[in-house]
Amino acid sequence: MRILGRRWLAVGVVVVLAAAPVVGRGDPPAAVVSAPAPVAASPAPAPVLAVPLAASSTEVAPGASPAASPVANRVGVPAGLLPRDLSVGAMFHHADRVVQAVLVGLMVASIVTWTLLLGKGLGIVLAQRSVRRALAEAESESLLATLRLRMRALPDRAVQRAMTEATAAEMQLSVGQEGAGIKERVASRLQRLEAAAGRRMARGTGLLATIGSTAPFVGLFGTVWGIMNSFIGISQSQTTNLAVVAPGIAEALLATATGLIAAIPAVVIYNVFARAIGAYRASLADLSAAILRMVSRELDRRGAGRVAAAE
Repeated sequence: MRILGRRWLAVGVVVVLAAAPVVGRGDPPAAVVSAPAPVAASPAPAPVLAVPLAASSTEVAPGASPAASPVANRVGVPAGLLPRDLSVGAMFHHADRVVQAVLVGLMVASIVTWTLLLGKGLGIVLAQRSVRRALAEAESESLLATLRLRMRALPDRAVQRAMTEATAAEMQLSVGQEGAGIKERVASRLQRLEAAAGRRMARGTGLLATIGSTAPFVGLFGTVWGIMNSFIGISQSQTTNLAVVAPGIAEALLATATGLIAAIPAVVIYNVFARAIGAYRASLADLSAAILRMVSRELDRRGAGRVAAAE
């Protein structure tokens, strides 16, 4: 019985060992393996608001301003304060009334400048050509009567014709008198005609000088006024974002740019006219000198005739 009992005990041990799980050499026994630590529960994700697909798109519809795009709204500025169209026409439309008045005045001044360039410039060129032609004829003629007949082909307001007519009239009034007094009176008449022609030719150039000297300051006034309004808008919107500051400053600087556009051509054109009018006056002085020389020769011939008659 003892031998049989031992056999059945050995068989039971073998069966138990065969049924037990196999444990590796480096693994702890199954009985002492601790259960995995409980994982902390992650917080539930925040509920996602349903956003329409059109609102989340970054594309801007055709014709819509960049201020209406959601990308521009990421700066945290109200859509109404974001940059507008910064073209010249749009900046003029959105500018303050005072700035608009300054811009209109400067544009009118620029139109006046270019109008004077066309009108006065053409008049100066034609007058110079006419005086030079009369000077050439006066230097080629020896008789005042012949020159007077040629000058009668010119218009009545031509200074060359007026100079020859005034000289002939003074010669007629001084018949029988000495030559020195006649030349002085003729020179006086010619000088007055020269001065009148020079003033008439310089008419309108003072306006160019005024535009050239005052237009930059008028534009600066518009800029100062526009920047002041921009600062007021910044304080009201309570933001210093560049998207809010830039449009107002750009509109203000447009006044300075317009002032320079009006002033620079006016100064250049005024200087050109000043040199051309100076040359025109010099040509008139040469014509007067030529007429005086003709008068002197005429008086010499009269004197010679008197001497011959007396002999």
